[in-house]
Amino acid sequence: MRARCAVMMAYYRLLIFLLPVMFYLTTAIDYTNGSPHIGHAYEKVLADVITRYRRLRGDEAFFLTGVDQHGQKVQQTAEKEGVSPDVFVKRTTRKFLDLWEKLGVQYDGWAETTDQRHKDCVQSILLMLKQQGQLYKSAHSGHYSVRQEQFLSDRDRDAAGNFGPEWGEVVVIEEENWYFKLSEHTAWLKSYLEGTPDAVLPVFRKAELLNAIERNSGTDLCISRPKERLHWGIEFPGDPDYVTYVWFDALINYISFAGYHAAPDAGLPDFTRLWTSDERPVHIIGKDILVPAHGIYWLCMLHAIGFSNEEMPRLLVHGWWNLRGEKMSKSIGNSVDPHELAETFGTEALRYYLVRDIATGKDSDFDAERLVMLYNTELANELGNLCNRALNMSQRFTAGVLHRGGAFTEDDLALQTSLTQSTTAYRDAMDDFDISKALEALNRHVAHCNGYAERMKPWELNKNLENQDRLATVLYHLAESVAHAAVLLSPVLPAAAAQLAAQLELPTLAHLKLPDLRWGLLPDAHLIGKPMPVFPKILLEKPA
Repeated sequence: MRARCAVMMAYYRLLIFLLPVMFYLTTAIDYTNGSPHIGHAYEKVLADVITRYRRLRGDEAFFLTGVDQHGQKVQQTAEKEGVSPDVFVKRTTRKFLDLWEKLGVQYDGWAETTDQRHKDCVQSILLMLKQQGQLYKSAHSGHYSVRQEQFLSDRDRDAAGNFGPEWGEVVVIEEENWYFKLSEHTAWLKSYLEGTPDAVLPVFRKAELLNAIERNSGTDLCISRPKERLHWGIEFPGDPDYVTYVWFDALINYISFAGYHAAPDAGLPDFTRLWTSDERPVHIIGKDILVPAHGIYWLCMLHAIGFSNEEMPRLLVHGWWNLRGEKMSKSIGNSVDPHELAETFGTEALRYYLVRDIATGKDSDFDAERLVMLYNTELANELGNLCNRALNMSQRFTAGVLHRGGAFTEDDLALQTSLTQSTTAYRDAMDDFDISKALEALNRHVAHCNGYAERMKPWELNKNLENQDRLATVLYHLAESVAHAAVLLSPVLPAAAAQLAAQLELPTLAHLKLPDLRWGLLPDAHLIGKPMPVFPKILLEKPA
């Protein structure tokens, strides 16, 4: 049975559904900054690559993306700019949409948390939890982080007894609010995490989450805000003086736009078809929103509304893009504008760099010189050189006609073995969400092909008519490798892969799936098209 897949992204989180496999890919977009940075671009490209790869595997896919629009920071920033929150979020959203289009990120649907269908789902869940005795109202006085929009406890202080800079402005607030009985679910959460080896990926992140559970044991979650200080949110059902806490509201978009509690005519997916437990979902999130939002709040919320252990998402936690070892931040002036990068270096170069120079789960330092180096070395030089040798020499030496040849030498068989091994390593890495390692595997075969060309010297073989059969065999091996490379590269660089398929005059490449990859994609006596450079070298102007 083939897997089916659907994908959903929202501005604090990006969600990919694969049926019966589901992948959640999350992203945090800070509206107060007003424009996207390199971290947003990375997460979206990572999501797009994984989605395209799952389709390449043969999974059906649906990619839904959207925005989380509520919260105190949005309201405050809109007030500072003298506009309504609604106007502010729509204006800001446009900047991100423009970037996704520029980066070639394709999605099938769009979702916004101001959507009435989402509001209905949030309110229905709140009513259900209230009826189950999972919510209560209580007065509380304590420290409140304006940046994180949450109450703090002494556990959040540093060794000196202070609230660290990660909390931003901290104020003392005394007010009555609604609470979710989070403490009733933390024992289950600890047991679930300890008994589920792949609950958090990479595995070293699980210890961080377990430690956080210990620190927050016995603490309930405040899930409302009085309208007198925050009006920009979903009204709390049955208590119109309150709105829903943004992290409770926003997290629910994972299931609201997947059709959970949706009316049959709501125009949303069939939740029972979309959300299955055949293979547990995967949440891809930034490390900064693992604790407490996704690792504690969300899993406990799902448990409270009746989701089984088998339906809990795995948490794939990625690292940050830093600059000279520091996290990028507009406030300290070290952010990088992905729009400018795409304009300067091209979309293909930026997409390639973003998933090539960072191991999923770890941090990496952004370096524009490495972007140029990786693109020029691995694409312009290595793969570009292979394409030049395979396609240009075939046009020049055999009039563009490819022949499979026969009586393969040890070098020919070694190249075929290299392709098989690299494809297997590529697939294993992609299945583990390690895009960088998958590209390394592909690059190993490309390097093998170029070494093969250097040893076989087709330009020398062409000088003697007696070598025509051998020349055809060599060129076929190179062209066949280009065809396979186009398929394997397609999740990362879909436009470049399509160009290679067009030059090979092999439109069927666009429809191939991984199980179809085997030696002999190019039929005997196949006529290729006119070759054109697909990976032009990036040449930067030197300062005068």
